[in-house]
Amino acid sequence: INAGDYIFYTDWAWTSYTVFSISQTLMLIVGATYYLTFTGVPGTATYYALIMTVYTWIAKAAWFSLGYPYDFIVTPVWLPSAMLLDLVYWATKKNKHSLILFGGVLVGMSLPLFNMVNLITVADPLETAFKYPRPTLPPYMTPIEPQVGKFYNSPVALGAGAGAVLACTFAALG
Repeated sequence: INAGDYIFYTDWAWTSYTVFSISQTLMLIVGATYYLTFTGVPGTATYYALIMTVYTWIAKAAWFSLGYPYDFIVTPVWLPSAMLLDLVYWATKKNKHSLILFGGVLVGMSLPLFNMVNLITVADPLETAFKYPRPTLPPYMTPIEPQVGKFYNSPVALGAGAGAVLACTFAALG
């Protein structure tokens, strides 16, 4: 649920962004596909995304009560992707195979783009890092230094490419 907590990953914001985009894509596609195929009603994917958004806001309120900044809240980035999924289900006359293929690609490619809103709207990461220092990570949690220039420094493209491939597979699981 808290995937996208970029403030905890100030030094790793772009790397974390790609990983979090993929995890959010898969979480959305599995639940939304399940809702759609179980009910057979276009619109239930958006309903699922709304439930997840509200639940996330409740979780964020808990972080806020612990003293974290309020702009730490997650923007509702799942909703537009879920709407695309509903649109595919409706447009293909409830064809489950089309839902998996077209819906999976659309969600996988759109969510990293919408997720950039999260990274853009949080407070200045450097300022926040000084205000809210984090404890030192234990050795097994310490990230490995990424190679500079790999994937042409485009986390949106990397997240969208990986998301599009994985979302189809996970839509089938949903």
